[in-house]
Amino acid sequence: MVLQVSETDTERHPPLPRPSVSWALFLDVDGTLIEIANTPGEVSVPAQVLELLQRLRRGLRGALALVSGRSIADLDRLFDPLRLPAAGQHGLEQRSGNGSIVRVDVPIDPLLRARTVVEDLAAHHPGIIVEDKGLSFAVHFRNVPGAESAVRRALHTFADGTSGLFHIQAGKMVLEVKPAGTGKGTVVERFMAAPPFADRTPVFIGDDVTDEDGFAAAQRLGGYGIRIGPRENTAAVFTLPTVSIALDWLAFIADALDADDPDGAA
Repeated sequence: MVLQVSETDTERHPPLPRPSVSWALFLDVDGTLIEIANTPGEVSVPAQVLELLQRLRRGLRGALALVSGRSIADLDRLFDPLRLPAAGQHGLEQRSGNGSIVRVDVPIDPLLRARTVVEDLAAHHPGIIVEDKGLSFAVHFRNVPGAESAVRRALHTFADGTSGLFHIQAGKMVLEVKPAGTGKGTVVERFMAAPPFADRTPVFIGDDVTDEDGFAAAQRLGGYGIRIGPRENTAAVFTLPTVSIALDWLAFIADALDADDPDGAA
């Protein structure tokens, strides 16, 4: 299928791969399934998106997962009543296809020091939002862009003092303090090693620098990375211009899967 976009968009965004029932679909959330908001708590997931994910999960025999910087608890709140396979906090926690959850062991002392650092930043820079995810922290400066340099300096100074135990993950107007050694690429590899994802073609869709490892892993495993937004500085082979067009394409995939399985077997 070639998405129907303008001629200019077609020049910037090459035709997309043809959907297949053998895909394993990995979806970022903010900036991919829903538009990015000023604060993480302002977003909601429309009923149409919930229905679309349910159709995709059914058509792919369960091989659909959310891969997000949000915690699994927050994903469950947003996507209620769905309980999808999911990776939260950029892979620090992961719920498999059978519903079991595995969390990375995080050293407590550096985590407590990280809490002190981010709380101090919030106290000195009104408008900064600190998102405590349990195993990591996100510091959002979208509402106070002038604080970015101070946030970067403080967080990198902290990470440099942890002897490599923690690192700083950059995103769109956000920096995250998280344990080192995890990312969306390792998430894809772990999912692909077990049912219902094993022996399928991984397709990773995301919008941010945090998704680049996911694009690369999917393509390394014989699949596709698809970036929402411009083609510049991305490992993804394919791109889609906007969230709304990405949702239209996912709806096309759901239609194609339904056509291949008219009885809608689960």
